[in-house]
Amino acid sequence: MKRKHKGRKIYKTKEKNYYGKSPLGKFLSAALTVLLIGGIGFIGYSVAEPIINYTQHKGDKPEEDTTASETLEETMPEDTSSAAEEPKASEKFQAAGLTPNDMVNAAALKTALSAVPKKAGVEFVEVPLKVRGGKIYFSSVSQEAKKCGAVSSSLRLEDIAALIKESGYKPAAEISTFCDNQLPTVYPTAGYVTSADGSQWLDNDVKNGGVPWTAPTSSETLGYVSSIIGEVTDAGFERIVCTDIMYPYFRESDLSMLDEQFGRSDRFLALTSAANLFYEKAVSGGASMYVGVSAADMLRGNCDVLQPQLLSANTVVLTVDVDELKKGISDGKMLYEFEGTPAEVTEKCLKFLSDKLKDFNVTIRISSSDATSEELIAAKEKTADCGYTSFVIG
Repeated sequence: MKRKHKGRKIYKTKEKNYYGKSPLGKFLSAALTVLLIGGIGFIGYSVAEPIINYTQHKGDKPEEDTTASETLEETMPEDTSSAAEEPKASEKFQAAGLTPNDMVNAAALKTALSAVPKKAGVEFVEVPLKVRGGKIYFSSVSQEAKKCGAVSSSLRLEDIAALIKESGYKPAAEISTFCDNQLPTVYPTAGYVTSADGSQWLDNDVKNGGVPWTAPTSSETLGYVSSIIGEVTDAGFERIVCTDIMYPYFRESDLSMLDEQFGRSDRFLALTSAANLFYEKAVSGGASMYVGVSAADMLRGNCDVLQPQLLSANTVVLTVDVDELKKGISDGKMLYEFEGTPAEVTEKCLKFLSDKLKDFNVTIRISSSDATSEELIAAKEKTADCGYTSFVIG
């Protein structure tokens, strides 16, 4: 139903005429006008004088009242052009990274620690405690880890930390999170299951050969990784790098079998939520937690977790695997090719990824099985030229 427009009401007065004034009224009106003008002038001068003093004599007399000037500064728009370009304050993380082979026993670990470059500015030694695939390189007390056969070393965490400290370094840990093919073999619901019948999804990519992955949406997986982090912080590790906070490389045929959330544009929410859970677990144990990402995965476009507005952790450890990059990386549309020394490969890689990393504090990890220590140190120095002062060698 449409409303009828009744028009605007006009109210008329019959007894009073407000447009005419008596002589007395005119006198009073004029007097009020003079007072009003005088008042405005007084107020204007009262406000203007401190502003003039502020703009012309700021700093001349420190003892003067600066209330008006402070008010002016507060009301002026803030120039954020330079602030936006300044990186957030970051912890320095300068480390040497060891390999799973170095974690087999105490003798292997001591040998690896003695080989850490003495003149590279290393403060931490980062050891792989849970690696891609799911193996654990310490004597974990986790019943799930023992049951699925993940434990691959008899070294106690306390002994690992002690050996690192005896060598003059601080202990740091690397923990792979969701690239775990071991836990779902015993606990299927820790991995991805098909929507049709709840059967286990397997990654049938040729290089993976049909293995399950743990899922960031599984409470069993989140609890398992959190318990590993708890063991590590209890042993005195100061920094924890959580890697592989990612999804498998799903094909369209895979997504058609799985819950539709894994194909949505907002699927990153499960990853950032998991990363924040791990962050809180590490921080509550007295350690710093960093998000570890692969340069190759970033170039391929599989790095949903890097959402600076959602992540509690602000430090990213970018792994530049020189050997992997030299094979060429494709995102389906473009082929990224890398040649030259580790320093040259690293520099070229960072140019490709700098925009995606600009909102984070970044540590560059440079690794290559074919490179010498001198070549890795040269690559580290190249990252410093690019503005990255935190590094992991090896």
